[in-house]
Amino acid sequence: MGGFFGVASQQDCVFDLFFGIDYHSHLGTRRGGMCVLGEDGFERAIHNIENSPFRTKFDKDVQEMKGTYGIGCISDFEPQPLLIRSHHGTYALCTVGKIDNTEEVTQLVLDQGNVHFQEMTTGEINATELVAALINCKANLIEGITYAQEVIKGSMSILLLNRAGIYAARDKYGRTPIEIGKKVDGFCVSFENFAYKNLGYTDYKELGPGEVVVVTPQNCVTMVDPGKEMKICTFLWVYYGYPASSYEGISVEKMRYNCGERMARRDNVKPDIVAGVPDSGIAHAVGYANESGIPFSRPFIKYTPTWPRSFMPTIQSKRNLIAKMKLLAVDDLIKDKSLLLIDDSIVRGTQLRETTEFLYQSGAKEVHIRPACPPLLYGCKYLNFSRSTSEMDLITRRVIARLENGNVTDEILEEYADPESEKYERMVEEIRKELNFTSLRFNRLDDMLESTGVEPCKLCTYCWNGKE
Repeated sequence: MGGFFGVASQQDCVFDLFFGIDYHSHLGTRRGGMCVLGEDGFERAIHNIENSPFRTKFDKDVQEMKGTYGIGCISDFEPQPLLIRSHHGTYALCTVGKIDNTEEVTQLVLDQGNVHFQEMTTGEINATELVAALINCKANLIEGITYAQEVIKGSMSILLLNRAGIYAARDKYGRTPIEIGKKVDGFCVSFENFAYKNLGYTDYKELGPGEVVVVTPQNCVTMVDPGKEMKICTFLWVYYGYPASSYEGISVEKMRYNCGERMARRDNVKPDIVAGVPDSGIAHAVGYANESGIPFSRPFIKYTPTWPRSFMPTIQSKRNLIAKMKLLAVDDLIKDKSLLLIDDSIVRGTQLRETTEFLYQSGAKEVHIRPACPPLLYGCKYLNFSRSTSEMDLITRRVIARLENGNVTDEILEEYADPESEKYERMVEEIRKELNFTSLRFNRLDDMLESTGVEPCKLCTYCWNGKE
């Protein structure tokens, strides 16, 4: 995943930029970067933040940088912002998104001549550099940004900085958010709207799908009007987003609470306590507990001062180890208890199986699992949720392949996505047995969508039902 932040101010912007970027640290742990533009031109710094938080790595840079404009990002993959020099002049660029047709786009640019790409250590092309190449294909920046949005399959939100201001472009179908904040001496641009509240900014506007604006210290001007069709990622509320965030006017914390309420209404088990897997499962569990009347408790605590988020390491064994080591049992809240545990989702199933075994070893009598979203049947095509190369990494697809003897078609998957079908029930039972849960019940898609308060037609549900 990843997140970005930008500031256009009448005063020095470095303080706001530094803390605005840092507030996006929950979205990635691989790379951090910031770039400011002042009287002496661009100053940029990029650091690896895998083993040290953003603030620590950039503390020295912040003391030395000066400028009234700035952009920066937390990235879970490519180094950025990039500094680009072209016929548009020099500009800084950072992006959030995923390019599904990288080879096609690369060839399209190469065919136009006089272009080369520097491969990263992974052997892949930096997606932000590829976006810059597309922008440079056109006569002006607005045309170039629009061209990039049209050509790219997947999603791509963009922050571009030059002396005219910050160009902010939300991806074509609004799969990820861009928020504009305002205070007396300037504007900011942010992925997460909570990131600017403590810096003195108030909500100014949320960009629509495909909208492009230019932000200066004095104004925020729309250059490309928003499109009518939106497909914002529903997983933003379920998992990615920080609890204080809001998307399309709906807060993450409230949506998760709503999900828990609806799950409780459909359930029939009577455990001793309800708990949430930290952190994203907590609000779901509170909603469930309040609706059901079953006490909410915290039978295990996540140790966070030194451990990064567990989904970030790319090596699966490392991620599993970190997930296990972070959990600390509160034995007297576990022993001889029947627990109902809510997690945001089940992806591979490895971590939740280990969490369940951990609870059994700590004396739990029963462990009932309630994922806050439906079974994940498709890998995301639009956001870098993970670096998985195969949909067989999903426990649902492995189970379905086993049940169907390898004959898995879109039509068959549609049956497994239907919570009223026999195939769905068989899949859930197989997952329950494989992961050693006492019982397993997934949240329903209709209940989850209703919990957002957003029209279902504006929500992306691809990972659950394959529908774009």
